[in-house]
Amino acid sequence: MSERGALRTRLDLLSREVAKFGAVGAVGLLVNIAVFNLLRHTTDLQVVRASVLATFVAILCNYVGFRYWTYRDRDKTRRTRELTLFLLFSVAGAVIENGVLYLATYGFHWNTPVQSNVFKILGIGIATLFRFWSYRTWVFKALPDKAPADEASADEEAARPAERFLEQRRSTETVEPDPVRN
Repeated sequence: MSERGALRTRLDLLSREVAKFGAVGAVGLLVNIAVFNLLRHTTDLQVVRASVLATFVAILCNYVGFRYWTYRDRDKTRRTRELTLFLLFSVAGAVIENGVLYLATYGFHWNTPVQSNVFKILGIGIATLFRFWSYRTWVFKALPDKAPADEASADEEAARPAERFLEQRRSTETVEPDPVRN
């Protein structure tokens, strides 16, 4: 495959990954905003506390989408490590997301419902860039490329002399009867 073809293939795969990540993220965004507004309007929770709770509900929703759809073809052998890193990077993303809302609410006193939603969405946008990079780099690691057929056949060819040698040794060995059993 030419360099141009390889680049096109990589860009195609990346664009599919970004689209899937975005689709799961869009569902997470809807969950996050819905839970945030529900908590904000039906409870006495402060804005940032309601946002933190909504963020963690969305994180749980997103993990399912990422693991079983966006990154379903990625390495699944070390789930404990994966989940630990996912939660670690999700918490870092939550700090970014809610830090923007905190700054707007308590730093600039912009805390009307519309302003809260705008800064919540802005924080989600900034945190999404961090999450995309960290999830694809550290959490949902790509499986190593399979060896092309040419390399596999080369390995088989290299092993044939050793196999022939072992077969010759087996055929020349004679098995003597066990004197104790006879």
